[in-house]
Amino acid sequence: MDFRQLRYFVAVAEALSFSEAARRLHVSQPPLSVQIKALEDELGSALLERSRHHVALTPAGELFLDKARAALTNLEQAREVVKQVASGEAGEIRVGFTASVPMQDMFPRAVHSFREAHRNAKLELVHMSTGQQLQQLENGEIDIAFLRPSPQFRPPATITVRDVLADRLVAVLPVAHRLAGASEDIDISALSPERFLLFPRGLGCGLFDHVTTLCNRSGFAPNVAQEAREATTIIGLVASGAGVSVLPEIYARTGIPGVAYQSIAGPDAASRILMAHRAEALSPIMKRFVGYF
Repeated sequence: MDFRQLRYFVAVAEALSFSEAARRLHVSQPPLSVQIKALEDELGSALLERSRHHVALTPAGELFLDKARAALTNLEQAREVVKQVASGEAGEIRVGFTASVPMQDMFPRAVHSFREAHRNAKLELVHMSTGQQLQQLENGEIDIAFLRPSPQFRPPATITVRDVLADRLVAVLPVAHRLAGASEDIDISALSPERFLLFPRGLGCGLFDHVTTLCNRSGFAPNVAQEAREATTIIGLVASGAGVSVLPEIYARTGIPGVAYQSIAGPDAASRILMAHRAEALSPIMKRFVGYF
């Protein structure tokens, strides 16, 4: 049994005429009759009652007609899906991102535009650290990653990256801190006596490495008094007087009271967000997605 035989049978069943079905299918009548007979022989049951001037469905033919139509519909749907995947109109993408990425204006705007333009695509967004993203990218568990790496980050040959967003690191201080409201950018060395509140190193967080690198280049190792997994937790702890922190300036948007954000001087305080994917050829839907950035 093949789909050609199903199409032939449905055409005859709907027209109740071999000659009319042959006309609609643009085939001659003898091959049409041969294929219908072969289908009946395979099924072991007559599907059509034939006479010189009459064609009718048998009870088995009436039941089989519904199944044949459904099979042909499924085939057409499958063909359409394949076409959409090949053209980039459909497919699946799993995207990883660090916590600060959705706060950037461009990211939600681009994701929304992609979803609106590709309603048949399945887009899964997964929050994870930079280190976790790199690992899952290597393992093929995610397709695209939005990373905030340390300044020392150099992608392996298997990963392709490009800059998509940039901001700066700022000191997060209690509002009563001596440096809050300084008229100029502060040197990070001014924070050397402070207790630092940072993301955990074990999360593979590029921000932790960036901050400690800045401190080391200024001649001191930060006194990490406490670690927290969420930036809002860190900012709340700063407001409580537990210490200071260094975070991307985008977190000033959180609006948590009791803190001040002070710019840090020097080019090393620049932070970048990279979009990364495996160096192999992108699928059509992935090409469309990265085009929004």
